[in-house]
Amino acid sequence: MSKKPVPSDLSVGQMAARAGVPVSTLHYYETEGLIRSWRTHANHRRYDRRELRRVAIVKVAQSVGVPLSEVRAVLDRLPRDRAVSARDWAEAAAPWREMLDERIALMIRLRDQMGHCIGCGCLSLDTCPLYNGEDRLGRSGPGPRRWIGDREERA
Repeated sequence: MSKKPVPSDLSVGQMAARAGVPVSTLHYYETEGLIRSWRTHANHRRYDRRELRRVAIVKVAQSVGVPLSEVRAVLDRLPRDRAVSARDWAEAAAPWREMLDERIALMIRLRDQMGHCIGCGCLSLDTCPLYNGEDRLGRSGPGPRRWIGDREERA
C-alpha cells in the first residue's frame, strides 16, 4: 500500500537507528508478521512511529528467551486500526504474566545457588542444595530438577 508520508513516519534507516537494530532485523520482523511498514509512491519503505513500541517488546522478550511465536501471539492481539491503549497492552500481555513470573523465579534460584554450589568441590553433601542422593530426582524427569522441577523438587 502506498500513501503520502506523514512527518512522524520513519524511513527504514531511521527506524533501525531509533530501535537499535539492523535494517535486516526490521525486514525479518516484518516477514515474521511482528511489525508492518508501508511504501511511498517512490516505493520507499516507511514505518509508523508506533511500530517502535512493537520492536521494543520483541527485543526485550527475546532477551529473556521468549520465542518469536509467543511474541507474535501477543502482538496479534493488539489493534492495528487505532492507537494501542494501556488496557490493550495489559490484555494482550496477560498470558505472559505467569510465564514471566516462572522465569523470574528460575533466574533468582540460579543466581542464589549457582555461585556457591556449582563446581565448588566442597564435598558437603549434607548441606549442598543441589545434592541428589541416589538420583531420586531423576525419576521425575530430565534436567536440573532443583531449578526447573516442581516445588517439592526445588526444596
